[in-house]
Amino acid sequence: MKKILTKIIPLAYGKLFNFRVFFDPRGTAIKAFDIFCTIRKGKVLPIQKDFLDAAKNEVEKVNEHLVQSYRWKGNGDTVLLMHGWESNTYRWRNLIKKLIEYNFNIIAFDAPAHGYSTGKRLHVPLYSISSRHMLDKYQPKYVVAHSVGGMTILYDHFKNPKSSVEKIVTIGSPCEFSQFMDQYQGLLKFNSKVRMAMDKRLKEWLNFHFHEFSSARFVAHNTKKGLLFHDEEDLQVPFTASKNVHEHWKGSELIATKGLGHSMHQESVNDQIIEFLT
Repeated sequence: MKKILTKIIPLAYGKLFNFRVFFDPRGTAIKAFDIFCTIRKGKVLPIQKDFLDAAKNEVEKVNEHLVQSYRWKGNGDTVLLMHGWESNTYRWRNLIKKLIEYNFNIIAFDAPAHGYSTGKRLHVPLYSISSRHMLDKYQPKYVVAHSVGGMTILYDHFKNPKSSVEKIVTIGSPCEFSQFMDQYQGLLKFNSKVRMAMDKRLKEWLNFHFHEFSSARFVAHNTKKGLLFHDEEDLQVPFTASKNVHEHWKGSELIATKGLGHSMHQESVNDQIIEFLT
């Protein structure tokens, strides 16, 4: 029954948007974005609680959100960790253990609507407001980011090129926002009029058309050193995403893997991250 509903509900929304767009294109676009940005997973699970609770730092007030931060104190350089979509800081548990061994000062936080942080929705510009708060407050020398977290830190440095950050690591990160829209449109089956209304709304809202919101564009003048990990068999974000970013980012290195998946918690990956940071 649950599987049937997961197929029927998106199609029902698509039909609603297709009807509504003829008399309220802007309202349709806003509603479509609200649904697209709604987070359904990523809150703290019982198995994650002890690990996260032991490192709770301050609850940061960022706009209307209460953002939970974490800290594992070390005497070395500060590194900021940023998780991906429908995840939380617990996803970094393996890397955190490795960073502790090397005495890094580790800062992490749950994005709005994730982990212990408040909210129901997330999108890259909202995530970047939280990350900018952490960057300004803790002045990290390094950032390691997974998936949408990677797109977020590249977007942030497009908007704020001057910062304390010297090196950025991204893991399985997307490149083109238009690819998200392709997937969303394919799931809901809404028509081209709805998509055009959403594109117009994005331009009005963030001053970007779909094709302009691109990590490849964001890194064109990025002067930081970058290390990009991406699995060639990643089923969630295509390998071409990081390949495209690498081609536009002069100071980056791309490490292609095979069979490690999207999350990439493996020790071999974490060892290479440590090597890059040190």
